[in-house]
Amino acid sequence: MSSMDAVVKVFCVHTEPNFSLPWQRKRQYSTSSSGFIIEGRRVLTNAHSVEHHTQVKLKKRGSDTKYLATVLAIGTECDIALLTVTDDEFWEGVSPIEFGGLPVLQDAVTVVGYPIGGDTISVTSGVVSRIEILSYAHGSTELLGLQIDAAINSGNSGGPAFSDKDKCVGIAFQSLKHEDAENIGYVIPTPVILHFIQDYEENENYTGFPVLGVECQKMENPDLRMSMGMGPEQKGVRIRRIEPTAPESHFLEPSDVILSFDGVNIANDGTVPFRDGERISFSYLVSKKYTGDKAVVKVLRNSKTLEFTIKLATHTRLIPAHIKGKPPSYYIVAGFVFSAVSVPYLCSEYEKDYDAPVKLIDKHLHGMAQSVDEQVIVLSQVLVADINIGYEEIVNTQVHAFNGKPVKNLKGLAYMVEKCEEEFLKFHLEYEQIVVLQTQKAKAATPDILTTHCIPSAMSDDLMA
Repeated sequence: MSSMDAVVKVFCVHTEPNFSLPWQRKRQYSTSSSGFIIEGRRVLTNAHSVEHHTQVKLKKRGSDTKYLATVLAIGTECDIALLTVTDDEFWEGVSPIEFGGLPVLQDAVTVVGYPIGGDTISVTSGVVSRIEILSYAHGSTELLGLQIDAAINSGNSGGPAFSDKDKCVGIAFQSLKHEDAENIGYVIPTPVILHFIQDYEENENYTGFPVLGVECQKMENPDLRMSMGMGPEQKGVRIRRIEPTAPESHFLEPSDVILSFDGVNIANDGTVPFRDGERISFSYLVSKKYTGDKAVVKVLRNSKTLEFTIKLATHTRLIPAHIKGKPPSYYIVAGFVFSAVSVPYLCSEYEKDYDAPVKLIDKHLHGMAQSVDEQVIVLSQVLVADINIGYEEIVNTQVHAFNGKPVKNLKGLAYMVEKCEEEFLKFHLEYEQIVVLQTQKAKAATPDILTTHCIPSAMSDDLMA
């Protein structure tokens, strides 16, 4: 019973950014979810439970009081958030929940929380069905996860999953909704939770999960292995591409075969030993590291074995999966609204990111940033005015260059336009489309357009810095 007393209900008021009108926010809305108290006067819940929060309140079991909470850290990749409450009364009469180890298959688990269907605490039970690298929907990443057959419904998010020894073995965070599937829920396991907590404690901030900035190809075909100069006993995966912004780009090369990571041999299917009778993707070994940690990578290059010590870093995405609580960036000139593309932007514009134009989807799935500040810039819409007649139908079209100079990011585009002294503003868009405006007329028309649409500024605050 003491463990259940440490499970709290989380009330959050969200104010999401408006990507269609990036100079304002959407109407606020409220949600409720679950969380639980851990040592150090802290509370764990899901990152998506407090995303874009303006106010967070917590209520303990059996209490009629809601306490204001402060968000200490949000881990978007692992979908975990850390909260605290300054009111001492909140912490009275409750013991923090203790963590257990990673369960094994068929271990009993009990999910506790405050799902829809009632106001009081709810308990559902099941067993561990699967342990593997899962796709975390909120973070657009792949980390270790547990699949259980206990029901996880809306509101359960952030609640603890207990073992039969009353230890927390994970955090409920998502479920599979499919006509052919029933009672498939997913839990963030303790190794991921403890990684998040230790990261925060050591850095006083969440720095993220490092990745090996490469794309790999399995080496299961014997002819492929032979062509790469691999011996009969050698196993590994071939590097297809390397992130230009990753530290690995200074050491590794395309067509290198990764034989081992930190002394653990990698199989031809990209897996490594996990536990007795189990194997798991070698990305699990990388995710156990912390940002800035070093790892020894052994590769085969031109039939020669080489070893490199690499400093691991987080992933720099060409199209970010999150804007991490910041307002979206925008720049307006002559009614042309330019925006930086992110996954939330695509979801806002097209409901689902895969409904977006093919070229943007390709950059989202396969694009690699050539520098840490590179962005994909689009002319998102045209605020109709006399100055931009004929261009009204341009929507979400990528901008490649301005007056013949490549557009690297939104801040660079804004700078070039503001400093332009040429006769015309020429925006080179995708599919060889070009948009031309007379420079002086375009800049002179901008203030009136901003006033008409009640827009406070021609550019977002981050572009002014």
